[in-house]
Amino acid sequence: MIKKVIKSAGTTRFDKILEDIKSIKVQGAENVAKAGIKAFLLRSDKKSAKKIIETRPTEPLLQNAIKLLLKSKSPKKEADNFLKDLKKSHEAIAKKGAMLIKKNMNVYTHCHSSTVMDLLKYAKRKKKKDFVVYTSEVEPILQGHLTAQDLAKARIKVIVSPDLAAEQTLKKCDILLFGADAFTPSAVINKIGTSTLCKIAKDKGIPRFACGVSKKFTKKIKVEKRSGKEVWDERNKMIEVTNPAFDRTNKKLVSGVISEFGILTYRQFIKKAKSS
Repeated sequence: MIKKVIKSAGTTRFDKILEDIKSIKVQGAENVAKAGIKAFLLRSDKKSAKKIIETRPTEPLLQNAIKLLLKSKSPKKEADNFLKDLKKSHEAIAKKGAMLIKKNMNVYTHCHSSTVMDLLKYAKRKKKKDFVVYTSEVEPILQGHLTAQDLAKARIKVIVSPDLAAEQTLKKCDILLFGADAFTPSAVINKIGTSTLCKIAKDKGIPRFACGVSKKFTKKIKVEKRSGKEVWDERNKMIEVTNPAFDRTNKKLVSGVISEFGILTYRQFIKKAKSS
């Protein structure tokens, strides 16, 4: 009886974590991976692993973590090592990326990337640099508001503008920094709008850097489309509401990648990611 109660409690926690990931209550590739690992340690069988991976098909960091744990004879130890390595990689990205942030610079970012947040906070805290961050709202869930609140707590000046004001806003900026949900051999997969921002920034001669760990590399990926209800919960049968959550930013639009390997061209980064 006691075993059944314990199993039931574990199942409840497992299902709650998966629901939080699906509903984007858990945001950001790294946080999704951490939540997925937590769920796997509650239920460590193949069927549960498949369920975890299916919550967010556009997150190779989650997929790579769960596949690694599934093969391990000691999942808890493997998870600890994975998370320690992830933390070290984040710290390396923050230190190396902060070198690109100059005094009085205007930085544009898109969505709520924990990697970019750590980089900007490090530049402010350790390098003592004053700069302004511009962010789009990021419709329909408005992750840009989270970015603004996060950076404001770190005493960083933030200017928020509607997504469609990107061209007007970008011309005031010196650099575009964005996170990555995935790296493929030919493109960065990130929040919808990233590709458009990179095209505008390239036309204006603004450097464009993707920020992320090499564990986000994948050869193939299914790009997620989310429920149209997140955009508009309209019941009229003559109205169709779509919600493409991510887009592909061609590698030719990216000036470089800031990763644990340093600041590299896209080609150099992919070569190292494949061999790591």
